[in-house]
Amino acid sequence: MVQLKTEEEIELLRLSSLLVGKTLAEVAKMLRPGIQTIELDKRAEEFIRDHGAVPGFKGYNGFPFTLCISVNEQVVHGFPGKRELRDGDLVSVDCGVLMNGFYGDSAYSFGIGEMDEAVALLMKHTKEALYKGIEMALDGKKTGDIGHAIQTHVEQYGYSVVRDLVGHGLGKNLHEAPQIPNYGRRGNGKKLVEGMVIAIEPMINLGKRHVVQEGDGWTIRTADRKPSAHYEHDVAVKKGKAEILSTFEYIEEVLNK
Repeated sequence: MVQLKTEEEIELLRLSSLLVGKTLAEVAKMLRPGIQTIELDKRAEEFIRDHGAVPGFKGYNGFPFTLCISVNEQVVHGFPGKRELRDGDLVSVDCGVLMNGFYGDSAYSFGIGEMDEAVALLMKHTKEALYKGIEMALDGKKTGDIGHAIQTHVEQYGYSVVRDLVGHGLGKNLHEAPQIPNYGRRGNGKKLVEGMVIAIEPMINLGKRHVVQEGDGWTIRTADRKPSAHYEHDVAVKKGKAEILSTFEYIEEVLNK
């Protein structure tokens, strides 16, 4: 069942989503070659708790960390640890918080130091695809319209869309109905109605779409070991224009310094 949100609930979701954006900006301040990914996780947890919230992922279905940190060929759900980031790494950081009973969930892909041009373009076009999808998050459209917009944008560059993982509804639960695939046909899928809040999150591979799960039982990586990028926003479905509840503004202020 899809849980439609009141305006008051959407405002609470916005507060949680904005805190995720601020947390990812704190992570962005620390990104450099040589830092261990576990250090980013520790800072994120501290920052979230300092702001009166709790990490949304930690303990969720047994996930042991605050952040999912996925490097290069890792698509999503990567474990923070002693791995040191290196020049040229693509680092996708996914973060969730729970505050006032509502979740926020957002992800951003970062480049460390000098990036390979092909990987930098993958990141750019994946982020563009997110906004193409958001444009379709309108009352009366279908989930397939979102997926189609994302898929057609990235496939023109020769990239592939991960099919095994999808976006989702968001509210008092981290994952609610409906599922939001990043591929699809126009006019197909579940109807979108005002009051839905959804997390749209394209996961786009430089190579083929196929993925495998690593031995930790969580980390998903590309089968061909080519890089993957991931961006995610929380969006309220509206008439006329979708409303983005999360933000990359704080992150990009840090990156542009």
